[in-house]
Amino acid sequence: MSKFRTSRTRLVAAAATTVLAALSLTACNDGTGANDEGAAAATSTSPSSDAASGTGADSNSTGSTGSTSSTGSTGSTGSSGGKSTGSTTSGSKPVTGAAASKAPGSAGKPVTCEGSNTRTVAAPLNRPVNHMLLTVTNTGSKTCFLYGYPSVQFTDAQSEPPVIEDSQPQAVVTLEPGQSGYAAISLSATDGSSADGRTAKSLTVYFYGRSMSGNVGAAAHPSLPAEGAYIDDSIKVTYWQQSMSDATNW
Repeated sequence: MSKFRTSRTRLVAAAATTVLAALSLTACNDGTGANDEGAAAATSTSPSSDAASGTGADSNSTGSTGSTSSTGSTGSTGSSGGKSTGSTTSGSKPVTGAAASKAPGSAGKPVTCEGSNTRTVAAPLNRPVNHMLLTVTNTGSKTCFLYGYPSVQFTDAQSEPPVIEDSQPQAVVTLEPGQSGYAAISLSATDGSSADGRTAKSLTVYFYGRSMSGNVGAAAHPSLPAEGAYIDDSIKVTYWQQSMSDATNW
């Protein structure tokens, strides 16, 4: 009887062991155990992955910020420095000291017309009779002013002829380079009533300055006709005129 019980107990124990083994095998075959372990592993490693991801993002962000900050600072410094680099960036050439020191327009400052910057021509007129026309042309590179009237001196003259006051223009005659101004000389009386008539072979023309207190610059020496110019004590001159017609009206 006791042997029968012992055998039965062993049989039950063996059956239980078999059942447990079968259950374990079933669990392994359906993959549940492996999946659970993988999930657990993934769960345990995900914080590390996130941390790594976060650190990478921070590093990238820090690098980007640093690069932008550096570039921005450099650009700002280049712009605000006011040096030649800024000029080159804007497409203009750096201004040299010589160019900067030169005053704009100083080369075009007007001067007084006189013999060295003009050419003077003397030509007899048919009308009015006994008259001569003086033409002064600006041969210089600057604008010049013809002040007052010509101070003329014929051969052996002791004084300059007087000016016809009524011929004074409203403004000073201004000659741009290449332009001409005019004045007329009444050489002698048409009726022969004046004294000391004579023939002059040479003529000198002097120029007044703004103050009209004396002659300035070089004199001009226009040629006279081969026969000379007949003059007497009635000789007079007009003021400088901007047009030829205004000069020949007197």
